[in-house]
Amino acid sequence: MALQPRFSLAGLTRLTRFSSLGLLASGLTALASVAAVGAPQPACAADPYPEAVAFSRTAAKAVLNQEGRETCLRGKLTKALLKLSDSCDATGQRNALCTLASKAVVETPMSLTFMEDTSRKLLDLSSSQ
Repeated sequence: MALQPRFSLAGLTRLTRFSSLGLLASGLTALASVAAVGAPQPACAADPYPEAVAFSRTAAKAVLNQEGRETCLRGKLTKALLKLSDSCDATGQRNALCTLASKAVVETPMSLTFMEDTSRKLLDLSSSQ
């Protein structure tokens, strides 16, 4: 029993033509996506200073109360220190709290002892703000 082709030559030609158009459209879409990703994006606005301080205090309390796994607390504190440092830079703040945030955020890896010490200092320095 001989196998019969499922597509005629004309049908295969149409399929190839549509496939080529589909491939061309896919390529153009991919190119547009790359162009959009490569284009400069506007800078994200820093959080207002009081919000960044409050966020960092919440993270510091979580570290000291051990509210989560060490890796999660490290991420939370790092994010808070980055927000605070960015906010300090954006608002022109030059105080001990901003200095602590800027110095602590570059500490790698952050040990649990370092995170706890930083959290205590952060809470102490921010208590008057």
